[in-house]
Amino acid sequence: MLEELFGTRKPVIGVIHLLPLPGSPRWDGRMEPILLRAEQEAAALATGGVHGIVIENFFDAPFTKGRVDAATACALTLAARRVMSICELPVGINVLRNDGLTALAVAATVGARFIRVNVYTGAMLTDQGIIEGQAHELLRYRRELSAGRTIKILADVMVKHAAPLTPKSDIRQMAKDTVHRGLADGVIVSGVATGAGPDIEDVRAVREAVPSTPIFIGSGTTKDNIGELLRIADGVIVASTLKRQGVLENPVDVDRVRSLMSAAAR
Repeated sequence: MLEELFGTRKPVIGVIHLLPLPGSPRWDGRMEPILLRAEQEAAALATGGVHGIVIENFFDAPFTKGRVDAATACALTLAARRVMSICELPVGINVLRNDGLTALAVAATVGARFIRVNVYTGAMLTDQGIIEGQAHELLRYRRELSAGRTIKILADVMVKHAAPLTPKSDIRQMAKDTVHRGLADGVIVSGVATGAGPDIEDVRAVREAVPSTPIFIGSGTTKDNIGELLRIADGVIVASTLKRQGVLENPVDVDRVRSLMSAAAR
């Protein structure tokens, strides 16, 4: 799947954090600056050599735990089209906090190749409250959109900024449920928060639980640890370390992208 989708067995996927969109608390009424920054970051990621891009409404926080506003969905669609018009990399959509249905709708509309879903099966206690998985609804909706299995679903296991409702939850069993009962195409393992690296033992546990399923690292990848992570995982999704000075609010820095990709190649 990874070679078909990204052209490599070990993809590095860069993230575009969109500025606040219409429908979010910090929207300032201007759409063009959002689109221009998205274009600039896409160009930096592509020039730096990543294998794919995820577009997400990161700066829309605080997020709703349900469906996003219709204006947000429209803005995401515009941003995705602008990115895809200047970049031939495979693009994915992540609609925070957990609106996989809108992510699928946007992906099907613009021709994106995959989506990310934070809580796909089970339930997690998050800063938005209790969020329940939506695997059943997503798989039905994917079929309704005639997308078949062309739009891949990458699902988090014990997603960051969240905790399982039962304190003794086993990440191995959660991974198995996500793949074998939820039918996710790939799984994502993250640290406890944005920019935090995962527990390497959690990554190993998920690898043992679902050995035939692509595993991505969803946070905390740097040029110093990417080699260790890719020895176990199949790919990484990277945002914070690619920003100027490593500051989350800053735009993507093409030199930091090149540095990470050089480390990945080594």
